[in-house]
Amino acid sequence: MPVSTDAQKIEELLSRGVEEVIEKDNLRKKLLSGKRLRIKFGIDPTGSQMHIGHAVPLRKLKQFQELGHQVILLIGDYTAMIGDPSGRDSTRPVLTLEDVKKNMKTYVKQAGKVIDTKKIEIRHNSEWYGKSNATGLLMELTSKITVARILERDDFQKRLKSGSDIQMQEIMYPLLQGYDSVMLKADVEIGGTDQKFNLLMGRKLQKKYDQAEQEIMTIPLLVGTDGEKKMSKSYGNYIALDDSPEEMFGKTMSIPDSLIIKYFELTTEEPMEKILAYKKDLENGKNPMKIKMELARSLTRLYHGEAGEKKGENNFTKTFSKKEIPDVIPELKPNSYDIITVLAEAFTMSRSLARRNIQGGGVKINSDRNTDIYAKVKPGDVVQKGRFFVKIK
Repeated sequence: MPVSTDAQKIEELLSRGVEEVIEKDNLRKKLLSGKRLRIKFGIDPTGSQMHIGHAVPLRKLKQFQELGHQVILLIGDYTAMIGDPSGRDSTRPVLTLEDVKKNMKTYVKQAGKVIDTKKIEIRHNSEWYGKSNATGLLMELTSKITVARILERDDFQKRLKSGSDIQMQEIMYPLLQGYDSVMLKADVEIGGTDQKFNLLMGRKLQKKYDQAEQEIMTIPLLVGTDGEKKMSKSYGNYIALDDSPEEMFGKTMSIPDSLIIKYFELTTEEPMEKILAYKKDLENGKNPMKIKMELARSLTRLYHGEAGEKKGENNFTKTFSKKEIPDVIPELKPNSYDIITVLAEAFTMSRSLARRNIQGGGVKINSDRNTDIYAKVKPGDVVQKGRFFVKIK
């Protein structure tokens, strides 16, 4: 596939859904030169399910791919066992090799919902860290960067000031991610804004190994459906790539109005001209509900096609406009039939959050509002939280 130097597409690539590019002028020149670049994006399989927040950088990769550049999806099967400390105020739980292998199985398939995985280079960093000479490699790497330089990062500074521990493997993580760029001879690396330190480490190590320094592109972290924290399965505020059309449409309709335009820009493929028109409509007082419906249609159509879009919208209209219970409801056989356990297991939330939802009047059992945190359910009951339902087995 020949490389495209379409100036308009290149400018959108450099601006839409992008927080920062280092160095932007250099990258623009390289893109306009017609040279085929190697674009690296690394993902650690720390969980088995990807959400639309993960898809934000994948959509940026798709833009590079459509211009004819070589996309490299690096599966961090080795680094996942350490855990990236970026944005963390405590050490991540250590994963076993079995955990990582289990999580890896579905990653490429889910990424295929966004990018053409048949045309990308799929690599694993166990290719170099899993070899018998890994100890010698680690000794070599640690001689390239000082501890003081590693401890400069904000995450570590905050933890040091609060008296929290920093594990030795966490100090190693930026070096390992940076060396991945050396091994892949990356021209560009993409990552979330919380990854900036690690991405810059790639530049430093490439220079140490006499390679051209990669350009880096940071992507905003998508705020979850709660409108407060970044999208994460652990917070229960996510829209999964493999959610049903009904779930995807309904979850999208649950986001705060303030996130509508940002979701359009980061999670859909709608033209920016159209998105800016929606932004102007909102500023002029147009009903946000109508524009949010357009967002839900666009996002659901992207992953489920027009049939899925209609299915999701019909379910939403029936359930919330007509206030009927949907025909198809996910089923759950809980470990315990107390309402807090049911909510925690059905809607992937903490028990404390489940308790707050009940006390705040946000939970119904068989269409009756329930504010009793000690309530019990039985098989056949339908539990509702906001726009979502579950039937008890």
